[in-house]
Amino acid sequence: MSANQDQGKADPHMAENGNGPISAHVQARILAEALPHLIRYDEQTVVIKFGGNAMGDQALADAFAQDIVYLKLSGINPVVVHGGGPQIGDMLKKLQIKSEFVQGLRVTDKPTVDIVEMVLAGGINKEIVSAINRQGGKAVGISGKDANLMRAKRITHLADPESNLMRAVDIGYVGDPEEVNTYIVDMISKSDLIPVIAPIAFDRDGQTLNVNADTFASALASKMKAKRLLLLTDVAGVLDKDKNLISSLTVQQARKLIRDGTITGGMIPKIEGCIEVVEAGVEGVAIIDGRVPHCVLLELFTQHGVGTLVGSEGAEGQRRT
Repeated sequence: MSANQDQGKADPHMAENGNGPISAHVQARILAEALPHLIRYDEQTVVIKFGGNAMGDQALADAFAQDIVYLKLSGINPVVVHGGGPQIGDMLKKLQIKSEFVQGLRVTDKPTVDIVEMVLAGGINKEIVSAINRQGGKAVGISGKDANLMRAKRITHLADPESNLMRAVDIGYVGDPEEVNTYIVDMISKSDLIPVIAPIAFDRDGQTLNVNADTFASALASKMKAKRLLLLTDVAGVLDKDKNLISSLTVQQARKLIRDGTITGGMIPKIEGCIEVVEAGVEGVAIIDGRVPHCVLLELFTQHGVGTLVGSEGAEGQRRT
């Protein structure tokens, strides 16, 4: 990195509390712990969904940008997919456009989908690109519409949360991934560039569709057979009935926890999505707390990670105890 790229960055040799330099022994221990993980992920693709409170906190956003740059410098290919629900809500409120939700999905009429595209592919996308570039990276902002990255179909049916039966809904221009063409992401990742993707897609008629960021990232990770999918959230991960964090789950264990009521509410569809991604060939999906500084590095490069990892039985990515 050049001297200009290093400006404004935290000194890696300073202690976390800023009181003094880290000793050589501590530095060696950190490197020794991280090295096996660096080898494991070398030249592998990691898809990271960035969203939640971390997007609205400048310090957390800067730490996230640093993590992404460090991944690229370490020989890993990070692919960032971002959300932007609160920012979209703020813009709609300013424009006095009413916003409604059905089962967590924003009802998106024609005026709303235009605002969604403007906020996601315009403002937010470029903010994240700029943040990564300020940390010395070379980020490129795109959306699912670029180079036919993602085609989606309008959601017309959703499972009733009580009966689990499918029922017809009209939520407008909201899409579910139908076809993923990773050409543009592959081309960007093979260079020294970092793709930052807004979860906007199009349907067979060319109509813009709003796609949930978790769903978009999951479809992309599955198609790319990524080594890991990281979902940054506003919770610590999956908790047991005593409210303790569960560090890792196999697909079978995750299904059991749904059946016995340990996993409830909004965590159920998130875990079901994780299971689908693992069964599609991704080694592991981690639900991590985006409110923790440098959560991406902590998850990938430390022994126990920082959230809940869902993986297949016997997968290399399962946590070590």
